[in-house]
Amino acid sequence: SNLPDAALLASSNHSRRRPVRGLAHLSGLAAPIEDLPSPRRRARPTRRRPRVVSELDFSEIRGQHMARRAAEISAAGGHHLILIGPPGTGKSMLAYRLPTILPPLDPRESLDVTKIYSVAGLLAEPTLLEVRPFRSPHHTLSDVALIGGGPQGTPGEISLAHGGVLFLDEFPEFHRSCLESLRQPLEDRRVTISRAAAKITYPANFLLISAMNPCPCGYYNHPARPCRCSATEIRRYLNKLSGPILNRIDLQVELSPESTDLILEGPPGEGSAAIRARVTAARAIQRLRLGDGRRTNAHLTPSEVRRHCALSDESARVLRSAIDRMSVSPRSIEKILKVARTIADLSAVESGAAEPGPIAPEHFLEAVRFRALDVLTTEAR
Repeated sequence: SNLPDAALLASSNHSRRRPVRGLAHLSGLAAPIEDLPSPRRRARPTRRRPRVVSELDFSEIRGQHMARRAAEISAAGGHHLILIGPPGTGKSMLAYRLPTILPPLDPRESLDVTKIYSVAGLLAEPTLLEVRPFRSPHHTLSDVALIGGGPQGTPGEISLAHGGVLFLDEFPEFHRSCLESLRQPLEDRRVTISRAAAKITYPANFLLISAMNPCPCGYYNHPARPCRCSATEIRRYLNKLSGPILNRIDLQVELSPESTDLILEGPPGEGSAAIRARVTAARAIQRLRLGDGRRTNAHLTPSEVRRHCALSDESARVLRSAIDRMSVSPRSIEKILKVARTIADLSAVESGAAEPGPIAPEHFLEAVRFRALDVLTTEAR
């Protein structure tokens, strides 16, 4: 009954095609292998493009230049991103369009994603999935639905988002236990589900994009609408997100409302195709640097950070001055260095340089700008 699935495994290995045969019963092993059923010849699997990805484009986002820039850095370096802003500023709009600027899945990633969806029972027919997943679960989901498990040990949302984007809207409204259960998968890029009968490890190399309001009413720092929340309410709201979770999110961006004239009559933003070309080129730089096409700057180990994110005297002085103004943990400093490395790679792509140069002070300053929640929590104190 799994013969069509096995045929996908054979067709995905172009370098060495293996014959695939089917057994209805173990007694079939006594027959010559040539007599066993083989899969019917099929046309090459067609691409399955979810409507939410294929019909959207970054050109529809007008203004919000800092958020757009953060999305490009996130896609280029594999950095997790959180968007903070009042309702209606375009947080969800940007998140839904981020998959359109990611490079296409390579054959190995495509097979991994297909296997996960097959195990979860979400593969309607034996077809290789060639579009990066986009998952957007509701904030009322359970820990098991997010991480995986249950009686059958099925993959959760973090594994269904493997190779793609996991979008968590209303981030602080998720159950505290759900958010805390993300800590290890965000670091390890995989999740292990332990049950009495077995222990299962699923891949979970996803890009986390989350969105939240700056306060309970949503209008803290709004230029036109006053905030109705007290300092205690704002502090309690922000404290729903623990320090360890925020430390694992590289990019934190605060969005402000754009003018009505810009939204109605402003020029369209840069399209997804142009941004995706820069992202793909930046990832090619990282592939050469790390020797692994599946790793990005967000995956740098501490020793690799010291090697590839070296600080000049001027850069160290600039970075130290900026960090001293905020409450930044050692883990956050490492995140800033990784983001600065990605910014430098994108700068090399934009300038057409043959190879990326060292990280300049302006790259570190831009990376520090993407720590909006560190500023908010400092102000709330």
